[in-house]
Amino acid sequence: MESAAFSNPVAWAALAPLLALIGSLVNGLFGRSLREPLPGLIASAAVALGFLLSLVSFVTVLVDPSRALQLELWPFISLSEFQLPLGFVIDGLSLLLMLVITGVGLLIHIYSLGYMKGDSGFSRYFSALNLFVAAMLVLVLADSYLLMFVGWEGVGVCSYLLIGFWYEGRQNANAARKAFIVNRIGDVGFLLAMFLLYRLFGTLEIAAIAEAAPLMAYGSTALTAVGVLFLVAAAGKSAQLPLHVWLPDAMAGPTPVSALIHAATMVTAGVYLVVRSASLFAHIPEASALVAWVGVLTALVAAIAAIGQTDIKKILAWSTISQLGFMFAAAGAGAYTAAIFHLFTHAFFKALLFLGAGSVIHALGGEQDVRRMGGLGRLMPITGLTALIGTLAISGVPLLSGFFSKDAILAGVFASETLREFGGVAIFVLLLLIAALTAFYMFRWYYLVFAGRSRMERSVEAGVHESPRVITVPLAILAAFSILAGYLGLPAWLLPNWFEGYLGNVITANVGFLHPSIGVELLLVFLSIVAAAAGLGLGYLIYHREGAPALRRLAGTPLGAASRSGLGFDTLYSRLFTPAGEGAAAGLGTVDRELVDPGLSAGGRGVVGLLSRLVTSWQAGFVRLYALTMALGVLALIAVFILLEVLL
Repeated sequence: MESAAFSNPVAWAALAPLLALIGSLVNGLFGRSLREPLPGLIASAAVALGFLLSLVSFVTVLVDPSRALQLELWPFISLSEFQLPLGFVIDGLSLLLMLVITGVGLLIHIYSLGYMKGDSGFSRYFSALNLFVAAMLVLVLADSYLLMFVGWEGVGVCSYLLIGFWYEGRQNANAARKAFIVNRIGDVGFLLAMFLLYRLFGTLEIAAIAEAAPLMAYGSTALTAVGVLFLVAAAGKSAQLPLHVWLPDAMAGPTPVSALIHAATMVTAGVYLVVRSASLFAHIPEASALVAWVGVLTALVAAIAAIGQTDIKKILAWSTISQLGFMFAAAGAGAYTAAIFHLFTHAFFKALLFLGAGSVIHALGGEQDVRRMGGLGRLMPITGLTALIGTLAISGVPLLSGFFSKDAILAGVFASETLREFGGVAIFVLLLLIAALTAFYMFRWYYLVFAGRSRMERSVEAGVHESPRVITVPLAILAAFSILAGYLGLPAWLLPNWFEGYLGNVITANVGFLHPSIGVELLLVFLSIVAAAAGLGLGYLIYHREGAPALRRLAGTPLGAASRSGLGFDTLYSRLFTPAGEGAAAGLGTVDRELVDPGLSAGGRGVVGLLSRLVTSWQAGFVRLYALTMALGVLALIAVFILLEVLL
């Protein structure tokens, strides 16, 4: 990998975050004075330019992988023992993620022009959307964990802003706060991992750590601790057990937000963190196995939870959590390419499904309960057809993109040496079961919304029509990629695997990949097809024959109750943490009532009044008083140093 300036066309990709940031600033500062749809066009243009620059760089590296580069932007920390410049690493992995972020992001921006039309916060929405894209691009381009953390926090802030976009509703505001707080738990893991990495390697540069990590003892306790802390961070951002509870509630934001942040990009940041740290995880089998087990258990819990949901978006939210679990299982098995492959295909079909749901919500005037839908495929043929393609793709139906990426994950887990001592066979069997459950609940989602008899009120049904082109064109493009994207990663026994060839020089260095024999992989393909067929067939038998009665019967079962509650995690956390939170709030309220309020109401005669007069006189604007304060501060510091010297 070379280090170069902007004379190298690959370096142009580094401008993509800046363009998105400029778009955000323009809309944030001047958007309210611009007439609709100009703020949306500005935001879309910024992302479109970023996509073109990313595409040029991607093609350049695709033709000549040696053109990948390390681009130093400027020095950041310069101490005698610690040098850390800020820079971008523009290689196959980061460019692939950039194409997903800007490509899918552009389609969602265009879709939003129609979906958010007439909203009072139109310019604010596009400003936050551009800011999110900028932060996510910084995250995937970062050449150090410190800069990655800046992007990591940036997408967290944007997630808060966009989930709570309609903040007038209490439920939306609560969902935004919940996402923000849960993600902060994961951030603690990221910070502690960085502290430990600096202690071990004296740097936070990803390339330097990747080079030095293999020199440490295999299975090193210190490296294992780093891996576990990174898993905590990834679990927060990618909604894995036990930090998954924020994502279903995050559907409170506008539907395009769900498609961009909670399906195609932000929630995959945890997967990217693990894959970018492959050189670490390849030498810590215990941490890798923990990643795989967290992934498969999350996928199972989320699949069960999705079965009983009745909100059109929450079904897809739980599905997202489950599919992320597949990616984590692959990464934990050492099949890093398979994890990125599924991340890539999932971005298309899950964005398609969310935007299809948004098209339905838009047509029904805000209705989200699948029990009040049905038969919409006849009234909205484009939305219905594209939703069917997305449903079949995520279900793993042969010849669609999800089939190829899921097969790659199953093959990677089955042949994983890393998982051989940690229950790899059990993980493989569970993944097959989850694949069948996925096909089942996704058929349920499609059938209850688009097929069968209408359960809508006549007045509502009479007003239903297909969405405008600004919505349906992005759906059609995403549907095409949901079909074709999988052919980039055909099984190695059939054709050379493009994904492994393209990413091989980035994430297979010092890692190595295993492939089962042709006969075994054909058997795995057969099992994958059987799982998809079983799930779809069961869904057809239940919902096509019985429709609404089957829905009501499921709701009355213990499985239905457990599924609707997300297996009770929210209830458990509420019982564990609400008393402590309420106690702290009560204590602060007492301080406010008994100390602060009396001090203010007593005409300034209380403790608060005394402190107020002291601070006011201190900040009177007299330079001599400020100089005296500085002198006293210096004397205090000298006294502290002398005291420490005497004591130590």
